[in-house]
Amino acid sequence: MKEIQDRIDTLCRELHDHNYRYYILDDPVVSDAEYDRLFRELQELEKKYPHFRRSDSPTLRIGAPPLEAFGTLTHRTPMLSLENAMNEGEILDFIRRVRKETGTDSDGTWVGEPKLDGLGVELIYEKGIFTAGATRGDGYTGEDITNNLRTIRQIPLTLRGKEIPDVVEVRGEVMISLENFRTLNREREKNGEPVFANPRNAAAGSLRQLNPAITAKRPLEIFIYSPGEISGMDFKSHWEFLEQLKSWGFRVNPYARLLNHDEDVIQYFRQMEQNREQLEYEIDGVVIKVNDINIQKKLGMRTRTPRWAVAGKFKARQETTRILDIEASVGRTGVITPVAILEPVRIGGVMVSRATLHNQDEIDRKDIRVGDTVVVERAGDVIPKVVKVIVEKRPSDSKPYRLPDHCPVCGSKTVRLEDNVAVRCSNISCSAQLVASIAHFVSRKGMDIDGLGDKITEQLIREKLLKTPSDLYKLTEKDLISLERFADKSASNLIKAIQESKSRPLHAVIFALGIPNTGEYLSRILADHFNSLNGLIHASREELENIDGIGPIVADSIKAYFADNRNRELVKTLQEAGINPRGAEKEKESGIFSGEIFVFTGSLEKFTRDEAQEMVRLRGGSATGSVSRKTDYVVAGPGAGSKLDKAKLLGIRILSEDEFLKMVEA
Repeated sequence: MKEIQDRIDTLCRELHDHNYRYYILDDPVVSDAEYDRLFRELQELEKKYPHFRRSDSPTLRIGAPPLEAFGTLTHRTPMLSLENAMNEGEILDFIRRVRKETGTDSDGTWVGEPKLDGLGVELIYEKGIFTAGATRGDGYTGEDITNNLRTIRQIPLTLRGKEIPDVVEVRGEVMISLENFRTLNREREKNGEPVFANPRNAAAGSLRQLNPAITAKRPLEIFIYSPGEISGMDFKSHWEFLEQLKSWGFRVNPYARLLNHDEDVIQYFRQMEQNREQLEYEIDGVVIKVNDINIQKKLGMRTRTPRWAVAGKFKARQETTRILDIEASVGRTGVITPVAILEPVRIGGVMVSRATLHNQDEIDRKDIRVGDTVVVERAGDVIPKVVKVIVEKRPSDSKPYRLPDHCPVCGSKTVRLEDNVAVRCSNISCSAQLVASIAHFVSRKGMDIDGLGDKITEQLIREKLLKTPSDLYKLTEKDLISLERFADKSASNLIKAIQESKSRPLHAVIFALGIPNTGEYLSRILADHFNSLNGLIHASREELENIDGIGPIVADSIKAYFADNRNRELVKTLQEAGINPRGAEKEKESGIFSGEIFVFTGSLEKFTRDEAQEMVRLRGGSATGSVSRKTDYVVAGPGAGSKLDKAKLLGIRILSEDEFLKMVEA
């Protein structure tokens, strides 16, 4: 099973890297199609092996952190991503799943919309006036780009009509048409500026300018397609919402369609894919949404995606190119991955020069060699893959490729365990792994130590100044000045950044430790609950599981992490260095539920789970996600399963929604 966990780790790392280049740098190095393939592979592995899913998995993520250069804006309701359906069969699976979960076998009404290839944004109107706008960011907090959005003429600064709620939040896609994209690139070429890789890249780069005057010169467009928070106005259907958007003065995509039958959904998918090349802008699929808002609410949300919508992705695009070389890349866990270095080729607007070959078995199965002419596919929009070799064009002197028998980083012998596809470095102290763990430790979400890149880290390791993350706090300016390309000022700045990191909040320190299955979100939950590192270290498994959001897998990961003497020693040395933050003290509110623990399970119909938990908290109680002997009440809605069974077994009092509301109102 180790190779499964390793593959999941590799996929997470690669997807995080590509998210950074795509969302933060606006400089993608791989196609959208290949990204989707990696993402789907990770989803399938996590579905099959849920105990290996990491808490920082990209499948739980919605976007990327905002740039620090902009201010931030918190979304009142999360800006979610969509689950992908890669073919007609998966769209039908989505339809059948909706039927099953809503308990109906009859046709339903759907809304189909083109899946635009641009940058998602939120627009906020107060009393009909445009007051703020932001990027999606990480789904919860985006970059405040209000002034830039004001330059887009299709965004109304004042809403039209008489019936305008006090607060109107809408979401849409900022994009550039293909004709304007080509004109923009010709102008940039003429002025000696680098051209944009694709329309999405051009739109994102234009919208996220620090100078709004530059944005104003770019031919940006926008379509609006979904609501955020809208006060005092309810909609019966998504189609009704789209019609209301038009009356307020928003631009709605003219290819949106009301689909009255299930078979219309597939027909719409086929028509849009067929007409894709005739459209004036880039689309990479269609979005299918349940039209009835009440059914949407019943279906609810996953962590990352709504259950009532799906993105039907069009077929990937392929190109032919040549493999110039094959490199062996060492990952954080020591796995050595072969990567094809390609003769650069443009695939769907992205210049592709690298393709993953996965492992030796994949190379052998496809008989991939240096010098081969190959078909490369953008199968999911990130690292491209080699689909097949055109053997007829193979050089006569080509030879089969084998991964090296020694690690290209440290020179140690490589090993491959029986029944394991992964070849890995046998040296557990290989610097490649330490470099990756240090990178996680000093990252922005962790200790946020600016100026400590991989090259400097590698130098420190070579000079034996760095063996664990805690060694960072033993460094002196003298140590750094002795290194190549370090001057007094740069050494002073790095030491200052290291010392300043000692004041990082508790949740950042927990994240920096790299506890398996514990990412940023769960680190915050743990910090809020335990208030100190020692509290977390000595927590029992039962106490961990009783925290809302912490399940048995995460609890086991935390216990296993602190059971390792090396990890306990790391924490100890960090504390001795002055890193021992405490969480914010929270006042316990008194009330009718003071000291009582509630668990909500099933499909709640009279209130959302968040609303129910807030009602408990405001009355002095707490709400958790798992049932234990400490639980006082379980509130069960339709479809309650294992939690309800466990509550009955433990003799815990079970309440209906009505009974719970009576207690609240007492």
